[in-house]
Amino acid sequence: MSRWNSVLLLLIAAVYAPTVVRAAESSRPNIVLILIDDLGWPHLSCYGSEYYESPAIDAVALEGCRFTDFYAAGAVCSPTRASIQSGQYQVRHGITDFIPGHPHPFAKLTVPKVSGELPLEVETLAEALKRQGY
Repeated sequence: MSRWNSVLLLLIAAVYAPTVVRAAESSRPNIVLILIDDLGWPHLSCYGSEYYESPAIDAVALEGCRFTDFYAAGAVCSPTRASIQSGQYQVRHGITDFIPGHPHPFAKLTVPKVSGELPLEVETLAEALKRQGY
């Protein structure tokens, strides 16, 4: 190989190297978490429903991973959401019922009382993902 070909090859490699590095750095998968209140296991066709049809969700499920064993021991949304965020059961995070809104939602200049929250020391899903570069 001539000297000029070697220099040209080195120059081309130097130009494209950052592109290869960026592609390797961005190889983390995208995460889409779909949470639907009052959705049970038999309500999506990708989980075996023969009554309900859910073609859009089925298409997403075919390309990603599906979770089959998540369970929050509460029949209302707040414990479920806290469990998804924290990865803990209700008994651990302490949110066992819904967190009510303000009794007068349209009142001006009032701050609603918070009756339940995750402890600050609980690492949430968002914090764990941020630590991984998301």
